[in-house]
This record gives sequence, C-alpha cells and structure tokens, in this order.
Amino acid sequence: MNFEGGAMREFEKADHWDVAAKHYQKTAHPFTAHFAEAALARISLTPQSRVLDVATGTGALALAAARTGAQVLATDFSPAMVACVKNAGLPNVEARVMDGQSLDLPDACFDATFSIFGVIMFPDWRKGLAEMQRVTAIGGYGIVATWQEMGAATFLLLGNVRRKLFPEREGMAMPEAVKALSNPLDFARELIAAGFRDPAIESVTHAYQLDVKLLDDPDTLFGMSPDWTSLTDTEKAAVIAHVREMAGNQPVLPIPSTALIAVAQR
Repeated sequence: MNFEGGAMREFEKADHWDVAAKHYQKTAHPFTAHFAEAALARISLTPQSRVLDVATGTGALALAAARTGAQVLATDFSPAMVACVKNAGLPNVEARVMDGQSLDLPDACFDATFSIFGVIMFPDWRKGLAEMQRVTAIGGYGIVATWQEMGAATFLLLGNVRRKLFPEREGMAMPEAVKALSNPLDFARELIAAGFRDPAIESVTHAYQLDVKLLDDPDTLFGMSPDWTSLTDTEKAAVIAHVREMAGNQPVLPIPSTALIAVAQR
C-alpha cells in the first residue's frame, strides 16, 4: 500500500484508522481475509490454542482463527477497529486497544502470534516483531504477512496508473517494512534477528475484485490513499477514465495482489 511520508505519517495515527474503520471493514476486510485464511492454513490450531492477532484491523485473522475454536486475543491501537471486532460478538474472541510496539502482555503466553499486514505499518516494526516473539510460547509460532513492494488492491492499481499517466510525478512512500521485507531472504533475516527461528516464507496471490460501479464514487474507492488525494481534479478524472478503459465492458476488474507469508518458530 502506498502512503505519504513525513515525521508522523497518516497510517501511523490511530485516528486515521478510526475514521477508516467502517470503510475498511466493507472493502479491505473481505480481501485481506483470503490472506488470513492462507496464514491460518500453515499451522494447526485447536480449541486449546491461545492465539494473538497483532494490529488486527477489523479482525479478518482473529475471527477466522476463532472459528477453529481457539481462544483469541485481538489487539489494535485504533479503538474503532477494536470495536468492529467486539461487535462480531464471538465468545472466544477478546479485543483490546493496545500498541503492538509495546504489548501489555506477559512473556511466552500464546501458542500462535499473527500479524496480517499490521506490524509492517509500525514506525518501529522491528520492535513489533520482537514483541511478537516475546509473547509467543517456546515451540509456538509467529506468522507475519506483508505485501510485495508495490502494494495491493486499489493501492497497487492506483500506483500503477499514476506511474503510467504521470511518470514525472513521484508516488507516495511505502512503509519502511514493506520495502525491507519484500525479499524473502531479508524477511527471514529480520525474523531471526527478532528471535524467531527456522522461518519459512511463501508467496500467496489473490485477485482483488474491483466493482467497476465503485468508480462512480472514486473518493470512497481510493480515498484512503494519499496517492489519490494528492491529485488534482483533472488528474483524478484521467485516472478514472484510464481504469474504465482497463475494465472495458467487464463489470469487475481483477487486480492480482501478492503477499509474502512467513511462519517462524519461537
């Protein structure tokens, strides 16, 4: 995903995600759930398993993990995101507001610790990985998903269209961790530095299905991205025209998006 730079970037602010929560739940959650399921498939959970979901968002991983019967704690620094998870009303899911860079949790208390496109957004993402390792039980697993370097879904589409239409315009900066972890060897090295061992990293691709009708309200479709808000009205119109041309007469435009999913032992 593409985001703007600066001392305190928008995606590092809890209130940014508070505002985005309901929109995120409707658009991003169903898509990221595919990758959450892929992450869950890489380990076995039982009703006795204790699971932590760091930077849960609206709970794609947490709610899926709960369906295995596991006991799940979902954390996020955004109260509105946490509220979305609580509103799901699952008895084996607890949701708490918490900073993933400083988890208010004891050492070695979870059998599996997940972060699906969460830790990669942290200002101090290495601290986030280290905190995941700290709270994972000996013999347990840390599972982390990151996007490939150019992002995913509408962010990937918008970045590609911007580069085609306005090659002279600089795009928005990626979160540091997305760049740092986009190579599997680097990803493995960082997990080992955080205290995990034997990381296994796989590439997973799912196509985001863009409903072309949503182009009628592009501010809702692209509004979370500074790659969109930094454009002039004329440039925005050119982007929409280009995306419609890409879709042709099809009602849905698939946008293949690739993530790396890492599983490492404590």
